[in-house]
Amino acid sequence: MADFIKNPVVDLPDPDPAPHFSEEELVFTANEKAEIARRIAQYPTSDGAVMWTLWLAQDKFGFLPPEVLRLVAQELERPYAQVYGVATFYTQYYKEKKGTHVLDVCTCFSCQFCGGYDILDYLERKLGIKRGQTTPCERFTLQEVECLGACGSAPMLQVSNGPYAHNLTPEKIDVLLATLENGEPLPFVSLTLPQDEDQMQGNRRSDAEAVEAYQVPPVAKLTS
Repeated sequence: MADFIKNPVVDLPDPDPAPHFSEEELVFTANEKAEIARRIAQYPTSDGAVMWTLWLAQDKFGFLPPEVLRLVAQELERPYAQVYGVATFYTQYYKEKKGTHVLDVCTCFSCQFCGGYDILDYLERKLGIKRGQTTPCERFTLQEVECLGACGSAPMLQVSNGPYAHNLTPEKIDVLLATLENGEPLPFVSLTLPQDEDQMQGNRRSDAEAVEAYQVPPVAKLTS
């Protein structure tokens, strides 16, 4: 049996990395503490509030280095290992500093066949970086991700764990980047299937800011 401690398959994390935030910065405000306490009260134990508190911490600090994970563990009175395990299990939690906008391009099966790698390649050339990298201005981080559950509108991407951008083309990418660079919010787009249009008059949410009908997906040029 291999000795995974002495000869790990992947590099083990530094057990005592230099902190990114000072002790003065590593605090939750009174309002944040009150909201955390309210969340904890919804569950039999504070375990149930781990994921939400990690979201709060990521929104506050931008990412989740070890000192922030320790802060979350202390606030919830949970073991550090438990909080660390949750944060490292989900890719939506950022363990290292990212750009202001994180572009998660889906290249899973459906998106791959419909041009996911074409979009990823275009973004790499447009931004001057490779997947997994951040632009020198720290405005954009580009990532390749697995299925985001929007196969019917491939190729697509998600922006910073939030809005989806559907039926992507280079022209749409240009508009998307310009919108983000200008600090403007992305609209919530209601996307419909043909049967919705024909049988349910669109079946759209009432808060949709833009509407986009179903389109026949393109065929990919690149497959990896």
